Amino acid sequence: MKWERGYRSSDVEDRRGAGLSGGLFGPIVAIGSRFGIIGIVTAVGLFFAARAFLGGDTPMSATSNPGEARSPASSTDEMASFVSFVFDDTQKVWTEKLAGRGRRYGRTKLVLFTNSTSTSCGYGSAAVGPFYCPLDHQVYIDLGFFRELERRFVAPGDFAQAYVIAHEVGHHVQTLLGMRSPDDTARRRESRSAASVKFELQADCFAGVWANSTQQRDLLEHGDIDEALGAAAAIGDDRLQRQSTGTVNPETFTHGSSEQRGYWFRRGLASGDMDTCDTSSEARL
Repeated sequence: MKWERGYRSSDVEDRRGAGLSGGLFGPIVAIGSRFGIIGIVTAVGLFFAARAFLGGDTPMSATSNPGEARSPASSTDEMASFVSFVFDDTQKVWTEKLAGRGRRYGRTKLVLFTNSTSTSCGYGSAAVGPFYCPLDHQVYIDLGFFRELERRFVAPGDFAQAYVIAHEVGHHVQTLLGMRSPDDTARRRESRSAASVKFELQADCFAGVWANSTQQRDLLEHGDIDEALGAAAAIGDDRLQRQSTGTVNPETFTHGSSEQRGYWFRRGLASGDMDTCDTSSEARL
């Protein structure tokens, strides 16, 4: 992907190496296993509305205050710069798309952290991968996730990373538009698993909508779309379950199969229109 080297964003907060302090609702408990069935709940039972997949890190002990974190300007490594560029670009695109519908896009923040950090949804751990907290409207990521994505799940490339960021920003768009979270839908008598899959696939489609804009602006390079599709396939529930247990149980899916994730990303990519991302109306995903 073509991008501006050395890019810095005022919407990125760098907490790497800063530790954490008590979250609003106390410690979180990560539930699930290494095949992607992952939810995050606080001590009072809050379920994160969005997440990517479980990585291999474990939370560290909390000793310092995230308010003492370094500023984004002190983070000069290339990966942080690239993530900042993509994050700002996705927000620019969604600002324009929502404005075209007479809606205002409320900007979100991206928090870079190491191992674990406090959020308005409780303690966030790198063990669950990148996630979005709907209570503080912020995206959280430990950049070590991308090393896992490349080495362990064999999904390399900068546009694989861009897809992950765009997916999480997609959850922010869902929040702004008042789209139902998995918990809301479950209360409407749809299983949490089915509701979660639809919610996550819509975020994949929104990531495709953003990717369509990069095509229109000639930001894509050869192989970029294949990198995004490779990442979507690598973190499909079926593939992660098969790798972990040797079996696949669709009733326990939370994000969708590799085929589903690729399909919905391509659907957004082909249209560039968020109206094509209505997973709730699809009889078959």
